[in-house]
Order: sequence, then structure tokens, then C-alpha cells
Amino acid sequence: MPNLGVHVKERATAVSLPVVADSGIPFFVGTAPAHMAAKPARANYPVLCTSWDEAVEKLGFSYDWKKYTLCEAMYSHFQLYGCQPVIFCNVLDPNDPDARKPAESKPCDVAEHRVTLPLETIRDGLKVTSGEGEDAAPLKEDEDYTLFYDESKGCIIELLEDSPAYEVKSLTVEAAQLDPGVVTSADVIMGINQADACMTAVGVIPDLLLAPGYTHDTVVAAILATKAAGINGLFRAKALIDADCSAGGVTEYSQLTAYKAKNNLVDVNQIVCWPQVKLGEYQFHLSTQLAGLMAQVDTANGGCPYESPSNKNLKIDACCLEDGTEINLTWEQVNLVAGSWGVVTAINFIGMGWTAKGNYTACFPGNTDVKDQFIPVSRMFDWVGNTFVRTFWAMLDRPMTRRLIDNILDTGNIWLNGQVASEHLLGARAEMREDENNPLDLMAGIIRIHIYITPPSPAQETEFTLEYDIGYMQSALAA
Repeated sequence: MPNLGVHVKERATAVSLPVVADSGIPFFVGTAPAHMAAKPARANYPVLCTSWDEAVEKLGFSYDWKKYTLCEAMYSHFQLYGCQPVIFCNVLDPNDPDARKPAESKPCDVAEHRVTLPLETIRDGLKVTSGEGEDAAPLKEDEDYTLFYDESKGCIIELLEDSPAYEVKSLTVEAAQLDPGVVTSADVIMGINQADACMTAVGVIPDLLLAPGYTHDTVVAAILATKAAGINGLFRAKALIDADCSAGGVTEYSQLTAYKAKNNLVDVNQIVCWPQVKLGEYQFHLSTQLAGLMAQVDTANGGCPYESPSNKNLKIDACCLEDGTEINLTWEQVNLVAGSWGVVTAINFIGMGWTAKGNYTACFPGNTDVKDQFIPVSRMFDWVGNTFVRTFWAMLDRPMTRRLIDNILDTGNIWLNGQVASEHLLGARAEMREDENNPLDLMAGIIRIHIYITPPSPAQETEFTLEYDIGYMQSALAA
């Protein structure tokens, strides 16, 4: 029958909009004082935070970073580098009976209407009693007292003026205490595996994996590298590893090459850091600050990881060992560590302040493939690959037609050309090669697209040649 009138139809755009992969987003695994948190997040599960206040609210905070390793990461990333977002996984669950020391009833002196308890005191189940024997009376929170945590003092019970117990000089307190010492490498490894849950849990895929305070364990370092090779089996990341700089580890720079070999720190997905660093009275793992620096550099480049963090300023004023002993590497020593052994370190040189130094992943010098050895080049391969996975995931299971293939190629080439125009890549193209797509594979629904990319290598060495030119002397002194 006739279809009278004027009609308009729409047709799908022949080119899709690229879904660019996130860059410089860390996934920190470790311990946090969640019993102090105002709104404690679920333990052993990814927690996305976009600000310092949000992180403290969800995870709590303490300056005892040896007990609570995630607090070091929170302070560095939010306070020092001002970068976000960050994904945390706290493996210390205050609701786990195994993570609690049994509750004990103890008399406590009251000073200025306050009782100060250890920071590990758990609010849940806490009982406060005034008086003894028949005169003993239980006190109620928010009626007789308030409870709050002061990270520099501890857990504070403060009596309220309206309470009959306001003037008492002693209280009996029964409370369980958190035990950070129960966390093992196995717990941390379980937390690392939660990287697979990031996409579904928080909608963000990290590209930097860290477990500061635990990566001196070779098993933890190896599991981090394995997970970095394929989050969800699809997305690639880099694992930031700290070489052990305690008394039984690397206390002299010359021990690094043997340490790397002994502990098998040779993976393309690992970035090895040494030593630790200080800022004032605070001590950090170098991996923690390197993650902040990498995020800062990526953000300045529009979220693209094509620039190395090397020779960029860290937020430190000294390098040190685990026990706090300060060390100061010379340029010749740094040149060996960073230039010959593939370890990222720090140096204060030529008036630039303290900077990170090192362009190589852990695979160097054993592997000198340019796409593997250089941190920014390897990260660009990861980033481009992650972008293509995210962009074309929606096209899975559609009918394999010429239009679909052209859409993939056109979308990929337009995006790659944009990266070349921005000088993030020196050149790039996407092709569907006939020799890589045999009829049997195409019949099985398999399309193979070949991506050619050339990220810029870091300009880590510049050579000037000085020569005396006698011609200038003759011209200047000619009669």
C-alpha cells in the first residue's frame, strides 16, 4: 500500500566512537584501619576513591604505615600528587574474628574526662562501665560518652557533661583490638586477584598494580606481574615492585643486579624500584610515589602514557633504606642502576631537585625489544591494546559483513591518526591482512586486525661533539 507523506530514516554511523582506556589509575592492595572509618567499605573488594576525604571515610587513616600500608598510598596519591581516581583493596577485615585480638576488660584512668585507648581498639562490641561491684553501671555511647579516633593519639572515649559519670576518675573498658599482623602474603595475593572485579565493581580498569610493603615477597611480585599481563584475561597493566631494602635485602646499589636475577624480577610487566624515600618524617616505598608521578604525567598528557616518569620531580627530600638510613647515590651509581640494570631509582642532580630516574621495565637488560624494555613504549602498547578491546567489545557477535570490518578499520585508523597528530605515536595504522585471515578462520567467526604502532622512545641520551674550528680564529684575527 502507498506510504504517503515525507519520511526520514536514520542509518548507523559507519565509524564508531572510540572508548579510550584509562591511564595512570593505580590499584593498591594492602591493609587499612577500616575500624576507624565513618562509612567502612567492604573488605577484600575494590573500593574506588576520588578524594582524600572519601578515602578516609571509607578506609580510615593512620600514620603507622608499617601496620596500615594503604594509608601510605592514600597520603602520597591524594595529598602529595593530587591525582585521582584510585582503587584500593583492603585485606584487613575488622569483622573477621581471626583479625581481632580477644576482648579484655581493663580499668582505665580518666584524664580531663577522657580515656585514651590504643588505635587498634574496635568500636563494635565495646563496653564501658562506671563504678565497681554493685555500684557498676554500664555507660551508653552518645548518652554518657562519645568515641572517636585520633590518628596521632588513639581511640578516645570522652565523657559527656550531662552524664552522671562525667566526674569519675576511672572507667572499665572491654573491647576487642584489630591485629594487622595477621595479614599474610596469601591474603595479599587474594586481594591482587580482586583486580578482575574492578570493571564490574567500580567501572574502572586500573593500569598500575601495587602492594607496597609486600612486593619484596617474590611470590607476591610474581602474582602481580601475572595479573598485570591480563586483568580479566583482557586488559594489560604494569606491576610496580619494590626491591627489598631491609637488612637481609639490597642495602648497597651493587647488589641490585644479583637481587633481580635471584628473585626472577625480569618480567616486561614489572617495574622494579629501589630504594625507599623520605619526605620530612614520612617514609614511602618508591613504588608508591612512582605511581603518583606516573598518574601526574599521564594526566598532564591528556591521559596518554607516552611520556616517561623519568627525570620528573618526586615529592621527597632523601632516599633511604627500610630502617631509615639515608643513602645518596652518585650519578655514576644511578647510571648503572637505571641505565644498565633496569631499576628505577631517585637522584638529586644538576639543580633539578629529587627526580625519578629510569626508563626500563624489569625485563631489561635481558630483553632489549624496544616495545618491551622502555616503560613508556610498553605502556603505550598496553594502552592502545586496552583501548581497542574496550572500543570493539560492543561489536562482538554481530554479523561478520564487509561493513562491520570497514567500521572496525575506519574507527581504528581515525583514532590512531589522531594519536599520530598529537605526537603520542610517530606513526600507526590498522590493516586486515589477507595472509592473516584464512577462510577457515573467517568461517569460524575470527577476524584478525593487524595494528602497527610506533610510540616515541624516551630521549635518554644526548651527545654533543665539541671541535676547535681554526677558521673562527683566522677570521677574528685577520688584518
